[in-house]
Amino acid sequence: MQNVDDIDRRLLRLMQHDPTASTADLATQAGLTKASCWRRIERLETNGIITGRTIQIDPKALGYEVEVSLRITLDKTQSNAFDVFIAEARKIPEVNEIQTFLGRVDVRLNVLARDMAHYQDIYRTRILALPHINDIESLMLIANLKNAESLPL
Repeated sequence: MQNVDDIDRRLLRLMQHDPTASTADLATQAGLTKASCWRRIERLETNGIITGRTIQIDPKALGYEVEVSLRITLDKTQSNAFDVFIAEARKIPEVNEIQTFLGRVDVRLNVLARDMAHYQDIYRTRILALPHINDIESLMLIANLKNAESLPL
């Protein structure tokens, strides 16, 4: 673990709560000078603790009504099955998340689609065309009840 003190943790909590807060606002809330706050944030970024600042977009607001999680087991008889599969999966724009696992499931893809017809097209023409697939299990998202975007600091 990186060398992070209580003030760093306070800054991280504040930034998680409001990623758009200015350095001046963060400094005031953390009880720091603006320069000291800026240096701490820069150090946290340089050390890889803060890896970026992003916005969240509601997919449904842009017409993506269907979300499906695909659990995929790969045919690992080829030594480069993971690399080839992941490289090809990254080319599918509707795949917004790729995770790899140890265990029965090798890869999880999260797929966004406008509707079921769109999902069916993505599945048939792009997902099933991915290399090295041995088995697929599809899980359709009904409701997202908790999505913790912050860490317990």
